[in-house]
Amino acid sequence: MAQRPGSDASRHGAGGGAGHDDAGGDTAGYIISGHYEPPPPPERPASPRPPRRRRRLPRWAWLAIIVTAVAAVIAAVALVVTLVTNSVQALTARPPGVGTAFVAPAESKAARALTEGGTADEVAAAEYLSSQPTAYWLTPEQDPIGEVGERVLNIAHEARESDTAMAVVVYGLPGRDCGNHSAGGLDEADYETWTRQIGTALRSVPDVKKVVIVEPDSLALAPQCGNLDERITQLRGALERLTGTDTWVYVDGGHSNWLGADAMAELIEKVTVSGVRGFVTNVSNFNDTFDEFAYAHALSDRLGGMHALVDTSRNGSGAPGDGEWCNPPGRTVGDPSGTFGDDVVDTNLWIKPPGESDGPCNGGPAAGVWWPAGAVELTRDVAP
Repeated sequence: MAQRPGSDASRHGAGGGAGHDDAGGDTAGYIISGHYEPPPPPERPASPRPPRRRRRLPRWAWLAIIVTAVAAVIAAVALVVTLVTNSVQALTARPPGVGTAFVAPAESKAARALTEGGTADEVAAAEYLSSQPTAYWLTPEQDPIGEVGERVLNIAHEARESDTAMAVVVYGLPGRDCGNHSAGGLDEADYETWTRQIGTALRSVPDVKKVVIVEPDSLALAPQCGNLDERITQLRGALERLTGTDTWVYVDGGHSNWLGADAMAELIEKVTVSGVRGFVTNVSNFNDTFDEFAYAHALSDRLGGMHALVDTSRNGSGAPGDGEWCNPPGRTVGDPSGTFGDDVVDTNLWIKPPGESDGPCNGGPAAGVWWPAGAVELTRDVAP
């Protein structure tokens, strides 16, 4: 039969089959439009990639990691120890009382006078007074901003080394002493900075018992100074900056021959903030200890049982009959710190350093200046 043009037979030739060799199987090529097309190569399984080698950290990097980790652990342990220690110290802190030993600061003016010499009596007086536990007065004139913190730390170190408590008086209020013999102090901004530095230093030594007397005469004098509201604000701010662990803060309480108990208690109430232990009486004065204890009890009754300290540094002969308070003649030192106390008065304390003048009166130099003749008179019954 004749082949029709365009049929399979005419395209591939007679007996040519379907364009592949049955005997060749899958290896045969394909003829497409007169061209030979080889079969696609068989797919080969992907060869596995060789494992990537991890880069090893150099030895210095491992060392840095270890050092950092150890430092972090040490810091964490130190923080925990500090927190636990502070908590224990806060729980075990006890206020000053009868038998509390206070440090006799090496920075006292009596100690300095001892190194300067003088007559035999003057040296004996300075030697005796420099050995007596007495409060140290922080003033901006002597311990200014930037230095006052270091002074506090030095006294704290002395107290720690001698296993005693420390006592400081903060005395730098604006308008201090209302322009009288101890006039001076700082302006309000500097006073805030100064008292903040004192408070920071006090809080950095939680292991030391600290007694802080804040601004003697500041409250009892305030009504006659005419700046009561301003002074109350300044004192409250200072008190908040000065409180801390094992820090026993006392405000001004006047004395038994000054404001009455009602008026004084009202002033104390106005400044009291959390952390204030109580008030002090008889600072830089000469009243009999018995009278001051009675006055402290009268104040405490009006203040919900608040506690007190009584200054006995110069009341050994009692107050003069004429009421003189500025270097009165015939006075002597009183009972040493830590001698007396009861349920209201924590203890007595030498707050005003004997031998330092009250001011330019009765033969004395400026307030706070060491006065050898005055020291001799005050110690005439006790100095060797």
